[in-house]
Amino acid sequence: MVHSRSQSLSTQPELAQPPRLLITLGDPAGIGPEVVLKALSRADLTAQAEITLVGSRRCLEQTYRQLGEPANLSQFALIEVPSGPLPPLGAGSAASGDLSFKTLKTAIALALRDGYDAIVTAPIAKSAWLAAGHCYPGQTELLAEMSGAERYGMLFVARSPHSGWTLRTLLATTHIPLRQVPDALSPELMSLKLSLLLGCLQEDFGIAQPKVAIAGLNPHSGEQGQLGREELDWLIPWLNEQRQQFPQAQLNGPVPPDTLWVKPGQAWYQPGVAAHDGYLALYHDQGLIPVKLLAFDRAVNTTIGLPFIRTSPDHGTAFDIAGQGIAQPESMIAAIELAIELSQQRLKSSKHHKFAKSATSNFTKNC
Repeated sequence: MVHSRSQSLSTQPELAQPPRLLITLGDPAGIGPEVVLKALSRADLTAQAEITLVGSRRCLEQTYRQLGEPANLSQFALIEVPSGPLPPLGAGSAASGDLSFKTLKTAIALALRDGYDAIVTAPIAKSAWLAAGHCYPGQTELLAEMSGAERYGMLFVARSPHSGWTLRTLLATTHIPLRQVPDALSPELMSLKLSLLLGCLQEDFGIAQPKVAIAGLNPHSGEQGQLGREELDWLIPWLNEQRQQFPQAQLNGPVPPDTLWVKPGQAWYQPGVAAHDGYLALYHDQGLIPVKLLAFDRAVNTTIGLPFIRTSPDHGTAFDIAGQGIAQPESMIAAIELAIELSQQRLKSSKHHKFAKSATSNFTKNC
């Protein structure tokens, strides 16, 4: 059941200015609208922030019908993105891709123009964007380009329900073929990603002296050059320079990839394990296999380096179960919780500044 905001009770200390969040509905043919409505039935979430939905009114009304509930849209602030007849549930299409693209574009423009603290994005289908002629690898790249962010990164955050420990994993490279990873990595790229991670840990999570583990690239981190030379040739010298540049941080590595995740696995289940505050993985699967193994139902993707907070559940559109009312909202709940937490931290921090930019309404990239 979806509760109205007037029924909400918050146990969190109130800020003079509660965070202002935008939540997009994602691909209308997927589970995004369903998990958004289910997450917002949590009274404690709606009490801690001013939440505005961005998307199609028709899509919300359809989702209420699927859930067997009356469509009570008056309980939400809604920025409507006009839509024609909704595309069929269960499969991405040019129509669903175009609507989800316009929805995100609208949310970004609003955040930049009106100073919203965070955007929480429901899942989209990259193939549907491509079918609609919008050639971006994903939502992250559109967010970065529209907001003018040249330095940004994909950070995955998950808080353990067993120990309370938080796993934070940043990817040095993202959506590229594995064979391209060694050439894509460089001291310059690693410096950019490490500085983003350290800044996020200090400013957004309040960790003054963060401990960060940096993964090696090759098995056994190269085994002194026998299994690959990237570590010897530049990764180790680069890391030594970073230790001098960031003396307030403890930087460990390059840690052999097969042992990097032992401590996080222990800390996930056992309180008091001395794990790191952040992990810098060199490529997509090196970082995300352990994240999804430990926290598939509660991990959150957050884009750092933007002028606002952005979080997203770490799952896809799940077209195969769309419209059945069985989608689990835990990851969306975690994404909203993290957006609120990080926004509150920024609002309390003297380092936080509002960014205001104009965003063109016809922003697009042709294939």
